[in-house]
Amino acid sequence: MSPPPNIDARPGAVFVARMFIIIGGDGKEYGPVTTDQIRAWITAGRANLETQAKLEGSAEWQRLGDFAEFSGAPVPPLVESESRDVVRRDATETAGRGARIGAALVNAMIYLLSTIPGSLLISRKLLEQNPELAQGGLPKMDELDLAPLMGGVMWVWIGILGAVVFQAILLGLRGQNLGKMLVGIRVVRADNGEPAGFVRGSLLRFLVPFAVMVVLNALTAVLGFFFLLVDFCFIFREDGRCLHDLMAGTKVVKA
Repeated sequence: MSPPPNIDARPGAVFVARMFIIIGGDGKEYGPVTTDQIRAWITAGRANLETQAKLEGSAEWQRLGDFAEFSGAPVPPLVESESRDVVRRDATETAGRGARIGAALVNAMIYLLSTIPGSLLISRKLLEQNPELAQGGLPKMDELDLAPLMGGVMWVWIGILGAVVFQAILLGLRGQNLGKMLVGIRVVRADNGEPAGFVRGSLLRFLVPFAVMVVLNALTAVLGFFFLLVDFCFIFREDGRCLHDLMAGTKVVKA
């Protein structure tokens, strides 16, 4: 077997951990993933030494047992170079569309619940102005006094913004909002699988699209709905990355 193509044996060179792509029992390709992740799959019975695999960037498929990492042959250790550091990439498996849709529904419910205090205040003011509502009647729009309702509208927005800020903090700290925590998925950088952080995970992926939606809704609700629809349809791309993932350079993986 020829020497591994991406290991440089020159003195002082950096040994880079190789990444692999394997074919699962369902016939689908998984990866690129690290040797540690594949060993975990072997231990769990999801792969074995007969599983077909190839190196990232290679077109040649082989048995896992044909690679030095899994045959028991010694593999050069990772060392640091004086000129550059070794970049470790997290082994990540793309989250399914069902889990992502489930997380989105949970988050939508959270935002809806955040409007309840303000909505109850608006309802109480409307009933005070128009007692006929309690009997199923309708108020006369030309006689409706909107001033007392503004306090309720303010509390509706305070509730929504409070929920948005809380979700943004969670995304920045752990790559998960409440919905993603519940279904077991998280946001990472698309290029190396590392944590997305505040700029990518919270600002570019969440807060900027939210601001765009608010502005479009202020113009007309149809534009805001169209933006959400287009964003959602991107989930059916091969890589499952929505429009806000492409904007932020992120992807959603299993936690």
